Amino acid sequence: MLTFLGFAMIATFLVLIMLKKMSPIAALVLIPALFCVFVGKGAKLGDYVIDGVTGLAPTAAMLMFAIVYFGVMIDVGLFDPIVRAILRFCKADPLRIVVGTALLAAIVSLDGDGSTTFMITVSAMYPLYKRLKMSLVVLTGVAAMANGVMNTLPWGGPTARAATALKLDASDIFVPMIPALAVGLVFVIALAYVLGRRERGRLGVLTLDEALVEEKETETVLVGSGPGSGKSQARTGGSGGGTGADLPEAVEDEGFQGLDPNRATLRPRLYWFNALLTVALLTAMIMEWLPIPVLFLLGAATALTVNFPHIPDQKARLAAHAENVLNVSGMVFAAAVFTGVLQGTGMVNGMAEWLVDNIPDGMGPHMAFVTGVLSIPLTYFMSNDGFYFGILPVLAEAGQAHGVSSLEIARASLVGQPLHMSSPLVPAVYVLVGMAKVEFGDHTRFVVKWAALTSLVVLGAGILFGII
Repeated sequence: MLTFLGFAMIATFLVLIMLKKMSPIAALVLIPALFCVFVGKGAKLGDYVIDGVTGLAPTAAMLMFAIVYFGVMIDVGLFDPIVRAILRFCKADPLRIVVGTALLAAIVSLDGDGSTTFMITVSAMYPLYKRLKMSLVVLTGVAAMANGVMNTLPWGGPTARAATALKLDASDIFVPMIPALAVGLVFVIALAYVLGRRERGRLGVLTLDEALVEEKETETVLVGSGPGSGKSQARTGGSGGGTGADLPEAVEDEGFQGLDPNRATLRPRLYWFNALLTVALLTAMIMEWLPIPVLFLLGAATALTVNFPHIPDQKARLAAHAENVLNVSGMVFAAAVFTGVLQGTGMVNGMAEWLVDNIPDGMGPHMAFVTGVLSIPLTYFMSNDGFYFGILPVLAEAGQAHGVSSLEIARASLVGQPLHMSSPLVPAVYVLVGMAKVEFGDHTRFVVKWAALTSLVVLGAGILFGII
């Protein structure tokens, strides 16, 4: 009964948010509360929610202060050179923009933190997608898949969890998987190319100047000004090829406010201080010198104090990022209700045992393949902690009974990460869709099929190379 209700609760949640019948926050709270009553444990709902909130509170704190920190770094211009380089590569070609999104997300993912990756990627690419009227779900989908592949880095989380759960060395798990993961990343870039061609076919190719002229002409008609407005000519420049030389004028336009070279929040004299502070923060995070929430709390306080010494300016920066902070933290605490009920009622254990018990006996010698396949839906429907500490040891034990090593099982368990990064139980995904102003249901409907295919490509490459 618990198993059936667990699957029913997840299915109900996904259907309602994809059909936009409920907002994600409402669905994350009300659906598990209702199913908790169906299970007959409504009296314990409060305990389950408190347990869930307690478990996710450090994550919520980390995201809140990470958003403030990186928001301030974007305000003061730390990432402007990266954004300009990406824009020079992309110009106004939708194909290049989508491929550039995948490359940027993969590079930034080297820090091992999904929230950081999404904040930087969306901040860099969102203005360009918006200006050229490109599909924003392509932005969120490609970024999530690229980050999902790179999330398998030893300091990214899943590999460390698998190593801990099975008492293995993280490098022994990750290093042999590099060829398969590289194939997965190449597939994501190839998929970005295909999606970019689709966007190019839909929109055509404009230079940045042409895009700006086109919009200014529309605005001119609306306000009744003459087509030869001097302001319009000054802002759009002459005939252009959309190269880096066009960017100074382009970035001043409303659609590129995040790159406005004259914005009041820029702190060019503090550029190297901010760069060193960010490198030190990421190094401390990778080396685990302090808990990540503490690091971002200290980093945000330092960045605000040094860059904006006057209290009114600090309040203004906090207010500027308050919407993102509220949206993301609200989603995290709502997700705590969902995970608390799933785990507290025993639904997660029931679903896991059902899946393991229904593995055919003949598949015993192929438990690595089975683990890879199961990791795709299981890491989507539950947290990484639940999968790696609750399910993986059971799968590894079943594999050992048939002569399959724990190392192979551990490597196969990484396969589902491209899809996992779009799970409604992953707090970072709310940073992604929130900053990109995309409905979570739209993102889910778009990304699930492509992310699942990416996971299968990684699994296939692992089998082909003899890694799994």
